[in-house]
Amino acid sequence: MGVAIVWFRRDLRLDDHAALNAALKADHRVVPVYVHAPEDEAPWQPGAASNAWLRRSLTALDASLRAHGSRLLLRRGPAAAALERLAAETGAAAVYWSRRYEPAWIASDAAVKSRLRARGLHVESHGGALLCEPWTVATQQGDPYRVFTPFWRTARARLDDAVASPWPAPDRLPPVDASLASETIDALLPAAAPRWDAAFWDDAQPGELGAQARLARRVDALLDGYAALRDLPGTDGTSMLSAHLHFGEVSPRRVVRAVRSAVQDTRASENADAFVRELGWRDFSHHLLYHFPQTTDANFNPRFDGLAWADPDPGLLHAWQRGRTGVPLVDAGMRQLWRTGWMHNRVRMVVASFLCKNLRMHWLHGARWFWDTLIDADLANNTQGWQWSAGTGADAAPYFRVFNPVAQAQRFDPDGAYVRRWLPELAKLPDPALFEPWKHAGALVRLAPDYPRVPIVDLAQSRRDALAAFAASK
Repeated sequence: MGVAIVWFRRDLRLDDHAALNAALKADHRVVPVYVHAPEDEAPWQPGAASNAWLRRSLTALDASLRAHGSRLLLRRGPAAAALERLAAETGAAAVYWSRRYEPAWIASDAAVKSRLRARGLHVESHGGALLCEPWTVATQQGDPYRVFTPFWRTARARLDDAVASPWPAPDRLPPVDASLASETIDALLPAAAPRWDAAFWDDAQPGELGAQARLARRVDALLDGYAALRDLPGTDGTSMLSAHLHFGEVSPRRVVRAVRSAVQDTRASENADAFVRELGWRDFSHHLLYHFPQTTDANFNPRFDGLAWADPDPGLLHAWQRGRTGVPLVDAGMRQLWRTGWMHNRVRMVVASFLCKNLRMHWLHGARWFWDTLIDADLANNTQGWQWSAGTGADAAPYFRVFNPVAQAQRFDPDGAYVRRWLPELAKLPDPALFEPWKHAGALVRLAPDYPRVPIVDLAQSRRDALAAFAASK
């Protein structure tokens, strides 16, 4: 029995882990390691909120490995050097890992493979983060898709095979030599001080067990009304699995299998299809990032490279970041993000449209803020979401979409439950004033004296200005 290193990254689980399964199938004695190498991810190193989740997820993975007879080694990067040293220490004959699809990691992985193979090691990388690998879904001409609907039509046709046989977690793992040194989690990822992330954990449990518990709790609710409820931020209508999926604490294959296995009737099947389609959007974002890696910093659609973005105003940007724009739905979303590290997807689109269209600031200002404050900060999803909202991304009809935050609140938060939760200073306002408080000055002064009297920008005029600027650029 030879020794194999299994390099954990964004696959922090034991269930349905292709790389781990391959190493065990080859009859290797597995040495699990996580290499902390933010420098390998430049210029998009993980942000503060993401690292706060990672700290807990690594702790959970180590506990799970110990329960199976093993343990997790923590080492400092760069990754290539760390893996070379560990291979020398253990006499490893092979290294296995799960693929990542960010541009920096693709380049880094190629270099790591080359270095390790030059030392005579067997190296394998495996999928597991997506339903379909980005290069396996293509048009009839062999080109990457640029629009979601035909992409999903092709990907969905092979979905049954893709999710057919998730691997169960191993019953036991071989012990790791006690002489092998490991960094401490506190040394690699110090706890936040002061505890700005304390509220993150009120309803979140990082780690594989947390992911499994969340999935088990949410399956029935998803099948009962996901298609209708997922757009209502004041309800518990989403899966809340995004961070678990981002860190690989549960595989998308396992999620699809769980949802499909619970289907009992036509209505449940329709809701299951709607939910799985959202996982398809996640795959599509990675598909775009893989084939168009420049889009992390450049417009997907170069027609808008000449767009006259507004000069970034620090005061306006800060008001947006901290939920002080005077537009309740926008402010509620930004307060939710600041407090919990997460924001409802419908509201993400609204706050992004407000920044890019009403304030007409470049989408990178928003992408960078989300990158630092989201626990589920995923480069593919973040890039795709911001470019879609800005009108510069992969969309058949992009630039003239401007979300009206008042109409969005009236439609998707009609009883004001979401706004009242995250803007408690507005809780006593009657519903009409809750949507447009600047039109109810008396009530605003009397019941919410600390809230902005008027929005930081005129919604109607800024919409017209944005459409004119985009039309001119197009």
